[in-house]
Amino acid sequence: MSKIHIWENGTLTERDATSEEQLAINLRQSEFDNPNRKLEIIKLLRLQKLKETDYYALQDVIMSNEMKAWRLNLRNIPQDYTTEEEYDLLLARDENGNLTHSVWSKP
Repeated sequence: MSKIHIWENGTLTERDATSEEQLAINLRQSEFDNPNRKLEIIKLLRLQKLKETDYYALQDVIMSNEMKAWRLNLRNIPQDYTTEEEYDLLLARDENGNLTHSVWSKP
């Protein structure tokens, strides 16, 4: 049984999920475990990272070779990572929720 975190009276409270909540959790998890859904999430993360550095490409700011290579690696993700195992590696997070794969690390 999963735990649910909710705000009650200004306090974060943890409780066991009801059977209906557990069913919804299981459904969301099964949708996430779909390789196509994982790739969609990866592409959204990639787009976010590219947008964060678009100002280099859109202005007269000089972009380092490392930044160019990093942006190219992001754009090449769909071709370079094609298996569900690789998708799991790309989506792996540490205990703080930060993505751990090196492709996401901005130079």
